[in-house]
Amino acid sequence: MIDTTNLYDLTHEELVDLLAAWGEPRYRADQLWQWLYQHKATDFASMHTLPAALRDSLAAETRIGGAEVVRKLSSADGETRKYLLQLADGQMIETVLMQYSGVRRTACISTQAGCAMGCVFCATGQMGFARHLTAGEIIEQAVHVARILETEGERLSNVVLMGMGEPFHNYDPTLEAIRRLIDPATMGIGQRHVTVSTIGLVPAIRRFAQEGLQVRLAISLHAATDEERSALLPVNRRYPLDELLAAVRDYIDQTGRRVTFEWALIEGENDSAEEAHRLGKLLKGLLCHLNVIPLNPTGGYRGRPSKPARVDRFVQTVKSYGIPTTVRVRRGIDIHAGCGQLKAAVIEDGG
Repeated sequence: MIDTTNLYDLTHEELVDLLAAWGEPRYRADQLWQWLYQHKATDFASMHTLPAALRDSLAAETRIGGAEVVRKLSSADGETRKYLLQLADGQMIETVLMQYSGVRRTACISTQAGCAMGCVFCATGQMGFARHLTAGEIIEQAVHVARILETEGERLSNVVLMGMGEPFHNYDPTLEAIRRLIDPATMGIGQRHVTVSTIGLVPAIRRFAQEGLQVRLAISLHAATDEERSALLPVNRRYPLDELLAAVRDYIDQTGRRVTFEWALIEGENDSAEEAHRLGKLLKGLLCHLNVIPLNPTGGYRGRPSKPARVDRFVQTVKSYGIPTTVRVRRGIDIHAGCGQLKAAVIEDGG
């Protein structure tokens, strides 16, 4: 299967070139693109607008993706589902579907198999780095979730690139996947319903500011001093807080977009009133929002989530500096589908 071309790895123009080499006109590539992304076809036989000979050629030379569902887990409340996907070369990744009240249906997708960033409280970081995903492997996760939702009479409304891996460490495939997510002729997700999360790769943030996109940017912060942040996120030794905040200010100036900062509250580690004051002073005046979430447990880190009273005190202190702050609802913790937990259940189960 690896020797055939994954159609999700091709841009539209590359698909046009492939079919042109077979003597097919451009509109056939347009039709095939629609079958892949709008109809979300899983086999060539169903592509009835394509000639039989073309379908036979496609079946012989290409494949529709390469990810197979190895395991599916559902949370006890039924609002979160996690899919363990095996890629064509045997690598494993995880994708999460989260359902909220109303019409919001969110896919949390991965950009790498593993992660090289080494954040101490993150299960993906604890497992190390295997490889980057291709643009096709990234977008296929969203197609997979959207296909499932459509069979249930629902539609995919939001996508967050917050799964396994650091999206900006895999910049070009991530950006190609984002452009397909927001393209009306492809997935058609509204730009402001797509969020990309980074731990703070400064050059990539500056590059991202030049992309002309309206997607949301989230930055994992977790500490308000370089010493504390470097202990949690090794990347801070390379891009300390002053460089990170300078890049964020430039990003806001260039895009006019509000930035979200993510803060995992760890009991006795970064949830004190003193830390909240330091954070408030650090972010005061920035066009930003703080998203606080009590730490999700992982097997490789002994930290514990902050208790509700400490969460409330932290939030109220930061808010006193004029910084909009919310506590994110923790989802899928019982199936290790929460932020920072992806891959943990797989390792523990021997998968």
